[in-house]
Amino acid sequence: MKRCYILFGSNQGDREAVFDEACHLIINRCGPLVGLSSFYESEPWGFEDDAWFLNRLIVVVSTLSPDEMMKRLLDIETHLGRVRNPDVIGYSSRPIDLDILYYGKQITITNLVTLPHPLLHLRRFALMPLCEVAPYFKHPVLGLTHKKLLAICPDTSKVLKVSTSKNDN
Repeated sequence: MKRCYILFGSNQGDREAVFDEACHLIINRCGPLVGLSSFYESEPWGFEDDAWFLNRLIVVVSTLSPDEMMKRLLDIETHLGRVRNPDVIGYSSRPIDLDILYYGKQITITNLVTLPHPLLHLRRFALMPLCEVAPYFKHPVLGLTHKKLLAICPDTSKVLKVSTSKNDN
């Protein structure tokens, strides 16, 4: 069993309700929940939009391969209303985005997934929830903890810790 760190993102619709449903689907289709961060609001990263993102990190344990995990996450995104437009280059607003940041300490590059996520060390909205859930976990390629990666992160976008969900209790 490996710990899979999955970052949720959304800047459309009832973001918290979509996160709750995504979490339940992931637990049912991928593996049990063993970690959960607070919610974070963040400016759009990589594109301009007035709607900020809600982000949250979950950790599940699973025996799935990284590719099978990614396939299931993509199916969950589609089920929850995400439509990928092949004509759009770059980032855009979306009702749900599920990114695998880590799969244990596995280093993998396939057509479907690159692990660890190749941009996580450049994104405050990924590092802040990682610091909450696993501050001393060392990035398997860079060899630095999340706390250190956040301290040296070049990203200056605003990321605000909102709260934990009212449904977490």
